[in-house]
Amino acid sequence: IKKQQQDVLGFLEANKIEFEEKDIAANEENRKWMRENVPEDSRPASGNPLPPRLFNDSRYLGDYEAFFEARENNAVYAFLGLTAPPGSKVGVHVFPREI
Repeated sequence: IKKQQQDVLGFLEANKIEFEEKDIAANEENRKWMRENVPEDSRPASGNPLPPRLFNDSRYLGDYEAFFEARENNAVYAFLGLTAPPGSKVGVHVFPREI
């Protein structure tokens, strides 16, 4: 999980994409919100959804695998629901932490 978190955050920072990181290890409200807002069809068969999970405001975008696939296809801005800056190939909430 830690490596995936670092991958997502590093990509967002490197591309100067604004985001708000929500710590679910230290904040029970953040953890509850994340788990309640992951759609039923995106939850694991058993247990709770694990981070990293990405949201644009309250709209669920996906998990690390969906982010990774979008990045590999040069479609990260579309995945994030953002307009790509001119010349690029490519308010977001990131819930990256659970210790």
